[in-house]
Amino acid sequence: MKTNPSNTPNLNLPRTLFPFLQHPHPHISRSHHHTNPNPSFNETRTGLMVFSSGYSSNCADLIQGRRIGCGVVGKLGQVRSFSGDHGESGEVLERECMEYDVVIVGAGPAGLSAAIRLKQLCVENGEDLSVCVVEKGAEVGAHILSGNVFEPRALDELIPGWKQEEAPINMPVSSDEFWFLTKNRAFSLPSPFDNKGNYVISLSQLVRWLGVKAEEVGVELYPGFSASEILYNAEHEVIGIATNDVGIAKSGARKETFQRGVKLKGRVTLFAEGCRGSLSEKIIRKFNLREKAHSQHQTYALGIKEVWEIDERKHRPGFVLHTVGWPLDQKTYGGSFVYHMNDRMVSIGLVVALNYQNPYLNPYEEFQKLKHHPAIKSMLEGGNVLQYGARTLNEGGFQSIPYPVFPGGAIIGCSAGYINVPKIKGTHTAMKSGMLAAESAFGALHEGSKMENYWEKLRNSWIWEELYRARNYRPAFEYGLLPGLAISAVERYLLREKSPWTLKHGKPDHESTAAADLHSPIIYSKPDGLISFDVPTSLYRSNTNHDHDQPAHLHLKDPKIPERINLPLYAGPESRYCPARVYEYIPDKKGQMKLQINAQNCLHCKACDIKDPKQNIEWTVPEGGGGPGYSVM
Repeated sequence: MKTNPSNTPNLNLPRTLFPFLQHPHPHISRSHHHTNPNPSFNETRTGLMVFSSGYSSNCADLIQGRRIGCGVVGKLGQVRSFSGDHGESGEVLERECMEYDVVIVGAGPAGLSAAIRLKQLCVENGEDLSVCVVEKGAEVGAHILSGNVFEPRALDELIPGWKQEEAPINMPVSSDEFWFLTKNRAFSLPSPFDNKGNYVISLSQLVRWLGVKAEEVGVELYPGFSASEILYNAEHEVIGIATNDVGIAKSGARKETFQRGVKLKGRVTLFAEGCRGSLSEKIIRKFNLREKAHSQHQTYALGIKEVWEIDERKHRPGFVLHTVGWPLDQKTYGGSFVYHMNDRMVSIGLVVALNYQNPYLNPYEEFQKLKHHPAIKSMLEGGNVLQYGARTLNEGGFQSIPYPVFPGGAIIGCSAGYINVPKIKGTHTAMKSGMLAAESAFGALHEGSKMENYWEKLRNSWIWEELYRARNYRPAFEYGLLPGLAISAVERYLLREKSPWTLKHGKPDHESTAAADLHSPIIYSKPDGLISFDVPTSLYRSNTNHDHDQPAHLHLKDPKIPERINLPLYAGPESRYCPARVYEYIPDKKGQMKLQINAQNCLHCKACDIKDPKQNIEWTVPEGGGGPGYSVM
């Protein structure tokens, strides 16, 4: 496989063909941090949004940028064609409105599973409910990143014949190892993971396939549209969402391409935005959903990942490796993974808990360091990187589950946080949560039952049982790596996950950052360009693109805090915890260091929204279609 899409055909079609689906900014964004030498790839991705799921079973086609679509031109595109028109007097017309029975925000595993299950229930009961899924990525799967060793339990329930329907799940786990790393050695430990019957997959490919299945049963998918606003009625019940206006310049002025957003009203609205969803977090706060469930704050980690193509002689199809220890310090929770996929591809990544204390720690650089460990480097030498990406993940588990129902809908998947941390799996639980919410929504719409049934279904499901048994592993590491391993061993092997107590999480992640004067700066080696790489090179491999001339989607609540607090007290941690170099401190004309935000680099990982010490950064959605363009992540 080739990583440079220099021979990619330009798939742009004439702009007159489907004018209502044109992205308002077809030109290519080029920051001083990363320049794509071949604009046709991003033009293919962001210039014309005709396809919905864009699924292809051919990895090479995906990596080279040849997007194969299965979708149809939908109603939302038609609305977009005239919703931004001006009246005769020059005033902007009100946003057009479309009404559905169920509106789902986010075309990930949870959202698509909910949509499919709703349509299945319609067939089973002779009902016809309209279901719409809106997705901010340029196509379904473009923003999906995960390890991923996939447990098919939920998929077995949702689509029992997935094997016969050519799901991209074809690499069973063949072996499972667990290492403790020191700087130069690897010590094998008993593996706590039971991956028998699981598969090494690309979650972005699986989600594309789920998009195909959703469309086949009548779900309307609309990728490339960012849900930016929650709609309420007079009783403060959620009645849908609105997409953001597009064609607005960075200055706030309307460009020739200006178009008003669209209101999507639903009798039920399901939020499936993934970890730290921007609208989901607003819902949780507005309706006090954590307090209602008596749950703790959510805790998070940042996962950084590359997909490599390695030497065939080193490839071990289905091999799964997890490590703890080096390069992280003894107080920082995290670990690495190496998964051998098909076609000589290997997923390698590092997960770093965001409650780390040292403000000089740089997760991106720790990942580059990891790859130079002798036991890891030997696997990668002679190979090349196909894609790069990063995403935060929930680690709060059972203790942090909010009450998921609010007036008008529910929160599902990683927006609520159902990851089983010791198993390092959350796709199956996210899918199941979407299915349970779909059943409750169908009951509410078809039978007049209450949406609150979702909470009861969740508590009586295998999700609840699984997360309850796993509840003490993550907080055990609040005491450090070695005590955490010891407590986890007791929990698993002696108490058999039946301990009578529940451990609590420590401080919220943003409060865990210590003052810089309590730590020494960490000096990281320069990348060698073979195993380790600089940020601009990695960004190019993520296919990330945003239009430069749009309002920044990263907001500072108080623009003075970076220079007054973050830089002098914490040594500017935002310049290190971001894996895309979005935040930089640069001297102004007077030599004073000022924070510069390079929003066009953003991978949509949400680390800044979580880790900023003063919670001063607010992540909001940019124009639809922007962000990374993952295909095999």
